[in-house]
Amino acid sequence: MRNLTTGKEVTLDCYKKLQTPTELDEKLLLKVLYGLSCHQYEKVALTVPESFGLSSSTTSRRFIRASARKLKELSERRLQKYDFVSVILDGKSLAEQQVLIAVGVTIEGQKVILGFEQTATENAKVCHQFLQSLIDRGLSYQQGLLFVIDGAKGIRKAIDEVFGDYAAVQRCQWHKRENVVAYLGKSEQKRMRKKLQQAYEQPTYEKAKQALGNIRTELKRLNESAVRSLDEGLEETLTLHRLGVFGELGISLKTTNCLESINSQVARFTGRITYWKNSSQRHRCMATTLLEIEKGLKKIKGYRHLPMLRKALQRKLNIQHIIAA
Repeated sequence: MRNLTTGKEVTLDCYKKLQTPTELDEKLLLKVLYGLSCHQYEKVALTVPESFGLSSSTTSRRFIRASARKLKELSERRLQKYDFVSVILDGKSLAEQQVLIAVGVTIEGQKVILGFEQTATENAKVCHQFLQSLIDRGLSYQQGLLFVIDGAKGIRKAIDEVFGDYAAVQRCQWHKRENVVAYLGKSEQKRMRKKLQQAYEQPTYEKAKQALGNIRTELKRLNESAVRSLDEGLEETLTLHRLGVFGELGISLKTTNCLESINSQVARFTGRITYWKNSSQRHRCMATTLLEIEKGLKKIKGYRHLPMLRKALQRKLNIQHIIAA
């Protein structure tokens, strides 16, 4: 275009956008992610001046293109620039498939989505490969890591196989409590749930262990299966107590609630999808959703005490490592 008054050529903003479709793909991606279907987009976009390529098929292709870039970004993101002190692992059901999600907590308290793996079950082989892939992408663990898990045996075994003596495990107290009370009659569940909660809230390892021992004695009269459920992995539900940091970091790291919150947000986004075509669609949507959620993640409560956690981990794990000032 030429300005007849000045006699100079003028660049049109709309033409520049046609030359850089990636920016428009990103905007369209967010519109679809937040609930606008590809079939609805054509009608709505008519009111948006900068929109072009309005058909549902074009919109779908652009969403695929943009979400594929998000999947590549998440799955190939290098992790060596982060200084992690904890990793939280939990499963999420997505379109009748199980997805294992990992979130890292940096020494500054920031939550970072590490990645995810689609799996039928949380079996040790798949979990092993997933955790190894995090190391291959630069996850540093030599200063010690606290893993927070729900108690799945496959995940627990994989942590030992991949990280060995550099890892400590905190079993989710919420999952343990609910597993135990599930063996009891409804008339006993509320009372026992409260007692278990009070036991876990004790400030020291000795007091918490004593309170849980009293509960075990009571459960023995009620249901032997509940006793076995309580005994299984009990010590690992008290890892933060044994490290001496429960009072400072228990509210954030005694359960997998951090990931449960993320999972609920994932459900809000992906729940709008009524038809899942294939695994590629699942992976692209999951990566896009997780990266969008990550933007709003806040630091964990008690983050100022994370250096204390690291020192406690290194003492417990006997890690001889000099931390650079």
